[in-house]
Amino acid sequence: MILIADSGSTKTDWRVIDEAGKISQAKTVGLNPYLETKEKIAAVLREELYPQLNTSIHEVHFYGAGCTTPSACALISEAIKTVFQEVKVAVNSDLLGAARALCGTEAGIACILGTGSNTCLYDGKEIIDNIPPMGYIIGDEGSGSNIGKELINRYFRRELPPGIKEKLEKRFDMSKESVLENVMRQPYPNRYMAGFAKFVFQNLKEPYLMQMVYSILANFFDKTIAHYDNYQQYKIHFTGSIAFYFGNLLRQVANDKGLRVFNILESPIAGLTLYHQEILKS
Repeated sequence: MILIADSGSTKTDWRVIDEAGKISQAKTVGLNPYLETKEKIAAVLREELYPQLNTSIHEVHFYGAGCTTPSACALISEAIKTVFQEVKVAVNSDLLGAARALCGTEAGIACILGTGSNTCLYDGKEIIDNIPPMGYIIGDEGSGSNIGKELINRYFRRELPPGIKEKLEKRFDMSKESVLENVMRQPYPNRYMAGFAKFVFQNLKEPYLMQMVYSILANFFDKTIAHYDNYQQYKIHFTGSIAFYFGNLLRQVANDKGLRVFNILESPIAGLTLYHQEILKS
C-alpha cells in the first residue's frame, strides 16, 4: 500500500494506492518543514490524516513545499516514521512532484503558481535547473501572495479605482492596524496575502484588476522562465490554484511573449498518482 502526498503551504493532498490498485484520497493542512516543527507535523499526521485511512501503509512518497534541503527532508521523514512505523519513506520537493505530474517522462519547464511560486527545467527524470523563488518577502513572482501583496500595496498607495476600493473594504478589514497585524505578527502572512487573490479573481472583469494580474504574470515570465537556457524550445506546464483559476490570462501572457502553455492542473496529485502507478507496473 502506497501513500502519496503533495503538500503546499496551505494544504496537503493525499492518495493511497492499495494492493488491488484501488485509489482513495484524504486532505490535511499544509506541512512545510520551514513553518512547522517535527512534533506539529506528526500531530497533524496522527490526528488529521490517520483517521481518514482505512488500510495499512508500507511506502510513503511525500512531495512538499520547503523540502529542498537534506535537513528539511529529514524532518518530514522522521515525523512520518513516528506515525507510520517501519515504512519506506521518500521525501522530495513539491517542484519534483509537479515536474513528474506535469511532464511525466518528457523534458519540459514545470511551474507552480499557488500560494507561492516555483519553476524548474526538467529532463524527463530529474530537475536539471531551478531559479530559486526566494519566498514571499523577496520573490514568489506570480503567486497568490504576490497578487495579494500588490493589491494591498495599491490600496494603501491610494491607486485603486473607487469601485474596487469600496468592494475590498466590504470584504476585508482594510485598516492599517489589521493588515499590519496579519502581515507582521500573525503566523502565515503568505497565506493571509494569498487570500486576497480570490477577491481579485472574482472581480477580474474589472479592467484595472485584469491589467494588474497581467503585469504580475508577465513579470513572472520575465524573472523566471526567460532565464532558462533555450526556454523557447520547451513545453511549459503549470500547476497550482493561481495557474488554474487565472489560466486564460496566463495563456494570453505566454502567447503575447511567443510562448505556449500546455498542461494546467489545479493540483499535481492526480498526475503524481498516475506516475507512481506506472512505476509500480514497470
